[in-house]
Amino acid sequence: MDFRINKITGSRQIVQNIILLLISMILAAGCMPAQPVSPEPTILVETPTIVTEESATATPIATRPVYAAGTPVDYIVQTGDSLPAVAAHFNTTVKEILDVNPDLTKNETTLTPGSHITVPIYYEALWGNSYQIIPDSLFINGPAQIGFDTADFVNSYPGWLKNYTALAGDQTRRGGDVIDYVALQYSVSPRLLLAIVEYQAGALTQETLDPEKEDYPLGYVDPYHKGLYLQLVWAANALNNGYYGWRSGRLDTITRTDGTIEHPDPWQNAATVGIQYYFSLVLPIEEYTRAIYTEGLAKTYTELFGNPWVNLSNHIPGQLQQPAFILPFETGKTWTYTGGPHAAWGNGEPLAALDFAPPTGTGGCVITREYTVAVADGQVVRSEPAIVMLDLDMDGDERTGWVVLYLHIATEERARPGVLVKAGDPLGHPSCEGGAATGTHIHIARKYNGEWVEAEGALGFNLDGWFAGNGIESYQGTLQKFGKIVKASTIADPKSQITAGE
Repeated sequence: MDFRINKITGSRQIVQNIILLLISMILAAGCMPAQPVSPEPTILVETPTIVTEESATATPIATRPVYAAGTPVDYIVQTGDSLPAVAAHFNTTVKEILDVNPDLTKNETTLTPGSHITVPIYYEALWGNSYQIIPDSLFINGPAQIGFDTADFVNSYPGWLKNYTALAGDQTRRGGDVIDYVALQYSVSPRLLLAIVEYQAGALTQETLDPEKEDYPLGYVDPYHKGLYLQLVWAANALNNGYYGWRSGRLDTITRTDGTIEHPDPWQNAATVGIQYYFSLVLPIEEYTRAIYTEGLAKTYTELFGNPWVNLSNHIPGQLQQPAFILPFETGKTWTYTGGPHAAWGNGEPLAALDFAPPTGTGGCVITREYTVAVADGQVVRSEPAIVMLDLDMDGDERTGWVVLYLHIATEERARPGVLVKAGDPLGHPSCEGGAATGTHIHIARKYNGEWVEAEGALGFNLDGWFAGNGIESYQGTLQKFGKIVKASTIADPKSQITAGE
């Protein structure tokens, strides 16, 4: 039984019954002549509420009708869209979209930005604001951020941020360098992070930080996230959870601090949903409403960096394809698939990373002489404690083209920055270095033009024909090749082992 359709048509039927009852009451009172009742579904149009300085508590509502189940609507494809995600946003199915779009096929990877498709929509109550804050290309730390000098920008303002220092990544960093460090690790735009710290804490224009915000300048009250740096770490993670949750189609509901909920508008873009999700976690409802509308973060961003909607670029093209990858260990070696799709960096979204462990005999964190290898030809664009970043377009900038993150790489024999490698060349040894780890392993994830790429889905991880699949929870999941399936497991179970080159 299709409970989704029953829920929608049931709600519609309630509305129709109420209207019929009102008509009957009026007719009984003799106030109007009898009229035939149309069998067509009643269309109710919500009136948008305009938020002004004087009325910041009003909730801006998308002007969307209560669509009859399956009504075809026009959708203009946005950068990074995929059929499964669009289907999830409109509460429909990929099959239903394909049925009314004969030019599309089930083999689509990323859809072509700017193209028009027809989508059968199924109405869901409590749709949120349709106002878009910034484009997706300005949310991620991608090509649009090239040439922007964060430190110089921060130092050009009188605010307290330029004199702020923190220990970040085992180094004492100042002001703009702290912003850049978080932006690099999470692949979130440094401009967006600057707009947020200015909007919430006056970091660029106020000479001193409000003493009440000293510990938690971004409003996330948690003893493990005191100070601006750790607040930024949390913020970048939350922004990514919203952005990639929407990008994948997994995020459907935003719960605000007062316990009320909203469903992002189906036509909304991932960057806006990411920002909405972030603010929903820390702001009271009145402040949340302002933050996501015209007088909120969008205004601050525009004042700092100009109109974000001019000179737009699509950082994810249509029909994007992953280059050929091999498994990340030497040919003939057998390793264990220990972690199915899980967060690329931090916690939660996106489910972009996979884990592999060499045989160690004893388990746990031990030194191994096994090597992890390059999955494709490339250049080591970044090499630092526990990390190797492999740049496949070899332009020396991890914000462009395909790059592969390797995490938990041992310091000894770690590949040097700038080194050119071929697929299969060693990059270093697996270890437990670099964050929480229960055993020696590597963690790999992909980015394209600064955007993390989901391990499963329209553009799923393909390692020498092994395709990744999500599990019920993070770290669970499978790899499948020609009908053979291995399941992720933290123990050296033969059913979880893969031999490279077979």
